[in-house]
Amino acid sequence: MIKILLRTLVVWLLVLTWVLPAPAQKVGLVLSGGGAKGLAHIGVLKQLEANGIPVDYIIGTSMGAVIGAMYAAGYSPREIEQIVLTPEFQYWVSGKQLQDKTFNFLTAEPDPSALRLGVAIDSTFHTRISPNLVNDLNLNFALARLLAPAAAQANYDFDKLFVPYRCLAAEIFTRKEVVQKSGLLADAVRNSMAVPLAFRPIRNPDGRYLFDGGIYDNFPTNVMRQEFQPDVIIGVNVGDVAYRKYPFKDDDKLLATTLVFLGANVADTSSVGKNGIFIQPNLETFGGTDFDKVRGLIAKGDTATQRKLEEIRRKIGRRVDTLDLQRRRRAFQNAAPTPRFVQVQVQGLRPDQNAYASKFFRRNGSTYNLDDLEEGYYRLASDDYFRDIYPRIRYDPAQKGYVFSVDAQKNNNVSAEVGFVLSTRPIDNLYFGIEFKYLRSLLYSTAANVSLGRFYNGAQGTFRINAPGRLPFFLQPQITYNQWDYQNTGGVLGRDVLSTQVRQQDTKVGGQIGLSPRYRSRVVLDIGAFYNIDNYANTADIQSSDVLDRTSFKGATAALRFTRNSLNRKQYATAGRRYVVTLRGVTGGEVFTPGTTSIFTDEARRHHDWLQFRATYERYKPLGQDKASWGYFGELVVSGQGRFLNYRSSLTSAPVFAPLVDSRTLFLDNYRSPRYVAAGLRYTRPVLGSLEWRSELYVHANFEQLQDNNQLADRTSGVSRPYLTGSTGVIFTTPVGPLAVHAVYYDDPNHRFGLYGHLGYILFRGRSLE
Repeated sequence: MIKILLRTLVVWLLVLTWVLPAPAQKVGLVLSGGGAKGLAHIGVLKQLEANGIPVDYIIGTSMGAVIGAMYAAGYSPREIEQIVLTPEFQYWVSGKQLQDKTFNFLTAEPDPSALRLGVAIDSTFHTRISPNLVNDLNLNFALARLLAPAAAQANYDFDKLFVPYRCLAAEIFTRKEVVQKSGLLADAVRNSMAVPLAFRPIRNPDGRYLFDGGIYDNFPTNVMRQEFQPDVIIGVNVGDVAYRKYPFKDDDKLLATTLVFLGANVADTSSVGKNGIFIQPNLETFGGTDFDKVRGLIAKGDTATQRKLEEIRRKIGRRVDTLDLQRRRRAFQNAAPTPRFVQVQVQGLRPDQNAYASKFFRRNGSTYNLDDLEEGYYRLASDDYFRDIYPRIRYDPAQKGYVFSVDAQKNNNVSAEVGFVLSTRPIDNLYFGIEFKYLRSLLYSTAANVSLGRFYNGAQGTFRINAPGRLPFFLQPQITYNQWDYQNTGGVLGRDVLSTQVRQQDTKVGGQIGLSPRYRSRVVLDIGAFYNIDNYANTADIQSSDVLDRTSFKGATAALRFTRNSLNRKQYATAGRRYVVTLRGVTGGEVFTPGTTSIFTDEARRHHDWLQFRATYERYKPLGQDKASWGYFGELVVSGQGRFLNYRSSLTSAPVFAPLVDSRTLFLDNYRSPRYVAAGLRYTRPVLGSLEWRSELYVHANFEQLQDNNQLADRTSGVSRPYLTGSTGVIFTTPVGPLAVHAVYYDDPNHRFGLYGHLGYILFRGRSLE
């Protein structure tokens, strides 16, 4: 009888074991690497949390390490989703410059350079050329800011995070796998995503460089067992897998990202164990760099997890109350030390250079705030003299506050630039520039550049002293030479008429004193002596033997200029804003030497003094979720410039309204006036990839417009009629500048319609009185 009861009991236990789920006490989540495809992990976390599935441990590699660290730091799946959906996230992963982090203290006026090569030369004349990887500047600061509070709360022990956490890195010199379990959480994540050919490795506090852990183990289920011994492993693989058949339609698109992750090992689908759950989102149509497809990738992870929910519920019997989970999460976050920054440290350079760099960080009383630290960080990074700039945020219990430290290394003390313009009109140009920098307690730089072409030639030499501090300033002596030849530049549909028989040149020797009250703005005092020479025809009938009239104007000028610029491009911008306000004073003497086209025969002189105010504003705004953008433009010029000795010289010295890219290459009477107001709209819409359609429309009116009265300049009374200017065309962004084709309309009898195309940046130095 007892034997029968025992047999019956064993049978019932076997049946219950088969039918009922095993009581899983602890669940470990493993997140693989895979570049942008790792965003699918967010969808997995959303479904697990929505269904009360516990996550007791988490291990990640590469992008899996990023998402896993944020979850372990106490961010909910919904909060992580909102972070990666922000526009800033695209700047983090692409390395593009954030629009509102442009530092105009060091940024020079836009030049036509397309390529910049930096070379570091040391005292022994060894050289190093900087490699071009994804700029990690934005990413590093974002990780430090997002993960610092949780790391401090856990006392830098990953077992004490909201969810115990590990992430993998690789030490390639010794061929060892590194399981990171303590220290700065942002450092650990950054080590795990140092992908060859993409994100550079950082130097760790112990002096080592570590790389992406996916090199040795992209799906670290074994590490999960060794570190945490969970009862159930949920493994999510988003890494590259073998395709069922060759992807003929997508092979070109997938090739580049496949090569980047070629070294990552392939996931072992059985490594989660018999009691584990393997989740493989269907990501065959996505590449490792498709970070702009955030919603689609998250949805794929969500869908893949939903399909596995029955298996997950059967194998994991334990549930977590979502409200209680949220309360515990908030309690963990609120327990983190108050974000009070008490010290800034810069290291990696010589002591005097570290001291120079530390002056970029402004203190508010005895502490710093995070906004000021961020500003100082981007101030420092804006100068390519420094490289491998990496921020760290660590809590110091003794000081009861956070210490913000920055690692920096000397980068380029010699930089060379080159640019060119190829055009359907004879305005082709070559540009070369070189700069040398020397840092001690201050940063000294000397630079020279030259432009060569049929239409425009110019050269500039500068010497500059940069002094950082609470109010950074610079001193910059410089000499500039410009020469424009408007002869025969009308191009397709254009005409070579009287107004194109103009040659201008100017030389200016002086200097600038600049201040940067905020790092997106700059105030400059510009002082100099100038010598301008204009040669021009005064009649429409020109013979080869004719001598052009000549006006020289030399004197002194001083201007106070305020600039703020956050445009995303130096030409054909689609985002950001720029405004420039300038007040200039001019004093000088005019000398007119008549040629054979003048009705006057005697040389004449006249003295001029005037003040000039100029304000320019442009801004671009996206259209909701659409990638198209509207641009708004406005300009006002009010000058006290008097009439020169003849009509033509009055125009050559007058301010120029140049709304379109090619406007500076045409001499148009109606677009030159001492006083005018202008407004315009710009519309840009992506067509395919980097190809854009852009249309622009402007209207301007001149006040007391100059008129030709038998070669003398007369002023009309009141306001001129409105003049219209328009352009439409396509632009393709290339590594060497924009490739554009435009149809244009100018409201000027000498150049109504035009069609032109160009490759490269059509940019010129400003004239001496601009």
